[in-house]
Amino acid sequence: MTQDATALWHQIAGHFQPDPPRRLGVAVSGGSDSLALLTLLGDWWENGGPEVLAVTVDHGLRADSANEAAEVARICAARGISHHTLHWQDWDGQGNLPDQARRARYRLMVDWAGAQGLGDIAIGHTGDDQAETFLMRLARGAGVDGLSAMRARWQQGDVWFHRPMLGLRREALREVLRARDVGWVDDPTNDDRTYARTRARAALRALDPLGITVDGLADVARKMTDVRTTLYGYAFDAAQEILRFDAGDLVLTRAGFAALCPEVARRLLQSMLGWISGAEYGPRGRAMDGFLSAAYAGNGMTLQGCLLSVTTSELRVTREYKAVADLRVPVGDVWDGRWCVGRGPDMAGAELAALGEAGLRACPDWRLGGVPRSTALALPGVWLGDELLAAPLAGWANGWSIRALRDEQEFYKTLLSH
Repeated sequence: MTQDATALWHQIAGHFQPDPPRRLGVAVSGGSDSLALLTLLGDWWENGGPEVLAVTVDHGLRADSANEAAEVARICAARGISHHTLHWQDWDGQGNLPDQARRARYRLMVDWAGAQGLGDIAIGHTGDDQAETFLMRLARGAGVDGLSAMRARWQQGDVWFHRPMLGLRREALREVLRARDVGWVDDPTNDDRTYARTRARAALRALDPLGITVDGLADVARKMTDVRTTLYGYAFDAAQEILRFDAGDLVLTRAGFAALCPEVARRLLQSMLGWISGAEYGPRGRAMDGFLSAAYAGNGMTLQGCLLSVTTSELRVTREYKAVADLRVPVGDVWDGRWCVGRGPDMAGAELAALGEAGLRACPDWRLGGVPRSTALALPGVWLGDELLAAPLAGWANGWSIRALRDEQEFYKTLLSH
């Protein structure tokens, strides 16, 4: 083992201090970054670190992908590292392929981690990835959030994903592989200039003589993260002063909101929309600009399956009825990602579905629930076919209860997790 490799795995180990996991998953594609991460984590394991388990996701999108996964398995076997290959076979040929593949990859890894009893998986993103991403987002006119550094860690389901190599350079990692005669796969898209990341890499090479370096851009991204954290901290403080929770809605005082600076108000509204809709990514750009303007002006608007409604004193963000009008699930399942039955009789065929106009007609005292009509329309009720059995959130329990899965504490947690 070279001194350089020792220093690198110590730096990686530092990411997991002071309480490293006992067992650690690592995602390995066969490229240089992930193979270097596998190699260095193996070094750490041999020196008292966590047991390493490797996983490769074969998306089946290239002819050589199966052979590449098999080569990763061979490298793992040579070091006594457990390895599994997961297969994605669900693409229907529609939509954004790279985005769908990425989402599927993480879903598969979360399921794999659960089966292996793992709570942590390491991902091989480097400082070079950070700088490339910064340039790509800069080209799209991103603001503070978009130009902030990649998260060093985040949670998906019960699994924590880690990027312990954001402070390391790709070439240093490749030197480790060369020293051990470990080959890697070069993705053919790395040379295809139709891809934004390929163009960003070329731009970095051109910018380097001007002093605009990978390390410099990564440092700027970290500073932007500090700014983002500060803004969300202000949003957190504002929420505690001017926000209340009501039947799954989030309600702001208009006077308090009007006093917020736009960057704080924007982040508060984005967090509200995400909390209600459950969307992985919040709205940005012109759509969010329009929503922010509507809130300041006191105008109603819909965005991301949510409805902004206005009274003389309050702004209310609720679920838009159209977003859930056709959603029906058995009473034992989660409805709209945030509601479930708390108690009720065992009744075959009973379902959760939005109340809608039919539900309000069947529940004439729905106003006793104390919520506006637009809110009541999108609240879940218990149905048996076309018959409404109960509307607990609209004042008619009839032996049933429905509870929210996302509470106030979770909302405030999202504000502080950026």
